[in-house]
This record gives sequence, structure tokens and C-alpha cells, in this order.
Amino acid sequence: MINGPFDIDIDTLGNLRPISKVVFSLGSNDGDSAAILTEAVEFLAETPDVIIVDVSPVYETTPVGGPHQPDFLNLVVVAESTLEPLTLLDRAFAIEDNFGRTREVVNGPRTLDIDIVMVGRRISEDHMELPHPRAHERAFVMVPWLDIDPKAVIEGRGPIADLVGNVDTTGVRRRDDIVITAATRF
Repeated sequence: MINGPFDIDIDTLGNLRPISKVVFSLGSNDGDSAAILTEAVEFLAETPDVIIVDVSPVYETTPVGGPHQPDFLNLVVVAESTLEPLTLLDRAFAIEDNFGRTREVVNGPRTLDIDIVMVGRRISEDHMELPHPRAHERAFVMVPWLDIDPKAVIEGRGPIADLVGNVDTTGVRRRDDIVITAATRF
């Protein structure tokens, strides 16, 4: 599914907007990470014009780069939305800010990190690279995403089922003792 079950010529929609598949990657390693991720997923679910399709299992992952810090808890959310990528990014930043996210130390500990991995087939927007330029290199994105969307494709990179074989997954451990779901609005 690219932009829904049918590939739609968006020029014919008038004021309507196509529904796009959106993939979010969430992580936390500062504070009660399980509670933070649970609440962050709920905030995403409460976003107007965002419908949560699935939430991956939670994974404990070794930090990539940066200073010495605790392991992360990570998950991936697949959603559908009619919102523009920059609007989705603004919402992600607002949710991060709600949990006291700071950006003082590059790759440092964070209460919450929300990355937008992809929005439909979009390739870069103003001030935003799409799909996320390093998603295909990050086991903490690829492994949880594969669990819930095994046929997913990163535009310009290929199927994630193939890409996950190219990343080091030794620092990625599934945490079945932590289950995070989103209430659906159906």
C-alpha cells in the first residue's frame, strides 16, 4: 500500500488530502521509559487525522554513538494520516517537549525521541529528509518495524526484510514483559 489501497492522482482530490502511511520510531532512556513510551503512543493516537495502525513490540537497545548512557527502550508505530510531513514533525516535537526533551548533547540520553521514518512515498520536504536518511542503518528501527510490517519498503532503499540483514542486531533485545498498545478510534 503506497497511499492507501489505490494509487491516487492527488491533483484530482480538490480540498481532500490522500491518506499516507506514516512510520514513527520512538525511543527513551531517561526516566521511566516504558511509561513515557506508553504515553507518547497515546499522544500520537490522540492527534487529529492520525490513525494508529499498529505498534511494535518494545525492544531494549544499546545506544548508538554519543556518551556512555543507559540502554534505550524502542518501538515503531505505523499509522495513516492526511497530515503534511512538517505538521507531523511539529506534533512529534510537541510530544517530545511535553516529556522535557532537550537537545544539548548529540546522541545523548533522552526522555523521548520521536523520528518520522517515512510519510507515504514522499522524498524530502522543506527542512526534512524523507525517508529518514539513516533508518535503514538502525537496527532499533528496522527490527521492531519488521515485526509489524514485514512487507514494508523504504523508498530508494528497498524492502526492510532485506535491509535488516545488513545491520548489526546484537544490541537489540525484545522485551515481551513490556506491552504498549494504542487505543483505536474505530
